[in-house]
Amino acid sequence: MHIRLARPADAEAIRAIYNAEVVGSTATFDLRPRTSEEQAAWLAEHRGTYPAVVAVGDERGVVGFGSLSAYRDRPAYATTVEDSVYVAAEHRGSGVGRDLLLDLVRRGREHGFHTMVARVGGGNLASIALHQACGFETVGVEREIGRKFNRWLDVAVLQLML
Repeated sequence: MHIRLARPADAEAIRAIYNAEVVGSTATFDLRPRTSEEQAAWLAEHRGTYPAVVAVGDERGVVGFGSLSAYRDRPAYATTVEDSVYVAAEHRGSGVGRDLLLDLVRRGREHGFHTMVARVGGGNLASIALHQACGFETVGVEREIGRKFNRWLDVAVLQLML
């Protein structure tokens, strides 16, 4: 398996991994699966300073993806970045998420960001553990900030100084 920048040809594989989380988990607070057009637009936005990367297996194709995004749109936040990591269910626990996250951390440093923030929703303990294993510290919890599947959800906020 190797990590590389996402390409337009990866859009459908990324969409399949993401949409499985939209309809089946609280890993994302999106409530509606992405269309092909929305996924293509998302991928086009994740280039350069805010890249998307994919984990590619030998013959399995894309088995996970991650991205960096602007933390907030106000200028004072320009040196802060937020990460996202998603791994296909059948590849979890195999180090894919760790490899993706460490690649994003490296890219964040190379792009000159000062800090990286992860916002982990829905009590996703595996994602919290992944971020902590990569050096992130929990800095807070936003209580009942989202609602999905007819229940209130917290968001854990983790941070890594780059």
